[in-house]
Amino acid sequence: MALQMFSNVVPNSPEVAGEGKPRRSILCPEKLVENYPSSKSGVVATLYENFLEGVHHSQGKEFLGHRPIVNGAPQGYEWQTYDKVKERVTAFGAGLSHLGLPTTGKLGIFAINRPEWTMSELAGYEYNYITVPLYDTLGVTAIEYIVNQTEMEIIIASVDKASIVLNMKATLPTVKTVIVMGEVTDALASEAKQLDVNIHSWTDVEKNGRDRPVEAVHPTAEDIATICYTSGTTGTPKGAVLTHKNFVSTIGSFHLMAKHGKFFIPSSADTHVSYLPLAHVFERLCQSVMIAGGARIGYYQGDTLKLLDDVVILQPTIFASVPRLFNRIYDKVLAGVQAKGGIAAFLFKRAYNTKKANLRKGILEHALWDKLVFGAIRARLGGKVKHIVSGSAPISPDVMDFLRICFSADVYEGYGQTEQGAGLSMSYRGDLTPGQVGPPQLCVEVKLKDIPSMNYTSQDKPFPRGEIMLRGNSVFSGYYKSPKQTAETLDAEGWASTGDVGQWDAQGRLVVIDRVKNIFKLAQGEYIAPEKIEAVLAKHYLVAQVFVYGHSLQATLVGIVVPDAETLKLWANENKLGHKTYEELCAEPLVRTTLQKELAVFGKESDLKGFEILKNVYVTPEQFSIENDLLTPTFKLKRHQAKEKYDAEIERMYKEIA
Repeated sequence: MALQMFSNVVPNSPEVAGEGKPRRSILCPEKLVENYPSSKSGVVATLYENFLEGVHHSQGKEFLGHRPIVNGAPQGYEWQTYDKVKERVTAFGAGLSHLGLPTTGKLGIFAINRPEWTMSELAGYEYNYITVPLYDTLGVTAIEYIVNQTEMEIIIASVDKASIVLNMKATLPTVKTVIVMGEVTDALASEAKQLDVNIHSWTDVEKNGRDRPVEAVHPTAEDIATICYTSGTTGTPKGAVLTHKNFVSTIGSFHLMAKHGKFFIPSSADTHVSYLPLAHVFERLCQSVMIAGGARIGYYQGDTLKLLDDVVILQPTIFASVPRLFNRIYDKVLAGVQAKGGIAAFLFKRAYNTKKANLRKGILEHALWDKLVFGAIRARLGGKVKHIVSGSAPISPDVMDFLRICFSADVYEGYGQTEQGAGLSMSYRGDLTPGQVGPPQLCVEVKLKDIPSMNYTSQDKPFPRGEIMLRGNSVFSGYYKSPKQTAETLDAEGWASTGDVGQWDAQGRLVVIDRVKNIFKLAQGEYIAPEKIEAVLAKHYLVAQVFVYGHSLQATLVGIVVPDAETLKLWANENKLGHKTYEELCAEPLVRTTLQKELAVFGKESDLKGFEILKNVYVTPEQFSIENDLLTPTFKLKRHQAKEKYDAEIERMYKEIA
């Protein structure tokens, strides 16, 4: 029987040396999706029109919910309807106009997820302002760079972030106005006055706009919706310029997939929990999809450690998250089963194996085991989850199976980057094959480009391999004010390079297998620049050479360390190990534990972030050299070869961490 295909080669595409032919989803062989049909008339082409769809579909039902904190204790969810939010968004957008924000003006948003974040962005969509999210995980230097590059004059911020902005005012010459989500305290007002910064509460801006309406200038599909800055490389962040079409084409892709039974479109009966940072495109795309169907969005209380408490109260039907959280649930459940032992462990194992066998037949539910064994696990996510979406980093096939077995939910794995608004590929509903991220989204076409230096080619058998390249309606127009970086990513024909290595499987689905560049993501979605970390650690007196590695299914880094022979000998003399040879010292457990502890302290003292600290090391006396093929003729580390050489040690280090 012929295999079911998920993508096909684009008809009449030319042969290009060093590249495979582009492929499209079988659902859009002739034309890439650009928008989607409106439920009223015409098409939905902008994110503002997408919001109007949600208002229409909701029929006055609940939209944005949050948990008020009273005397330090979170209360139940309080909700605002779509109609109420629409009124507030229009009023707030008008209020921004009164503050001098022009059409296509830059609007900074600096806060964790909360209703005012989403309403501020929706006001930007309605009045054709360009939202620019700010986030402080990269430090104040990145905020300074983003604000100054965009010449930002107005920043909307929560109270704590407003304080950061005011403290930085000396380095932010363009900032004139800060709008505070919450109460403007006397301390904030006093500091703003001293700095000659106008400060207003969010509700005051909203009231001013309600009292003095302004006719909105609505955006077109080609207008810029947002400039989303990514840490993707070392040093300076890059601002990906994303249009309304970039996002709406991906939403349209989901709509057409749903029409063919390959995805779902939320309705007013659905609920989404918003906790992934709105400063990144994954959560913003998720929210836009929820809004299109009139679904509810409930925000976490702001503490990821209490997220599962919020989820139990909210009872979401749709759960979009990252592998790190799913891994945590997986680890806790299996550890709990092992701790119980006895009949409970026997029943879990039997139920799990039965459902796992059924997965291969496409069956998710089991009347007995779902109630008897998996009910308590399902309750951890509120008990009502029907759809689970994983994105931001690769997820282990074992964890994918675990989620399907324990929650009897449709589980999707998406793949995308900031530069295409998170819209590159998505696994299809009913396809339970683990390890793949589906065919291209219906708004893009994808090809693989040879990487001779890594021995990946589009002619590889049985499966073509190469750098993942894409072109289409979700692909960004470039980096803001950065033509050189844009040219490095986008070619003249509109093909964007991802820096990821992929392969096509036998059914035309994409499998992400490696990274081209020396930058990778950990399981929680943090970008890692290993060369920067290596440059820091190589300064330690005990280190001659170091290779930093992070597996995309893991949340931590490990390292291969070649000690400095002379300083190691001095250390050995001080620690009563002076009688040992260099090779013997490298095999000495005390040397390993000492290096791990010292490099952790040294890294923190050198301003490495928590996720950049090595959690385990392997010590070797063998120098990285040209002769053993670990260095290039210019003495740069060959990362691919180093990974292959030390693969067993890397696996062992991760097992020790676990």
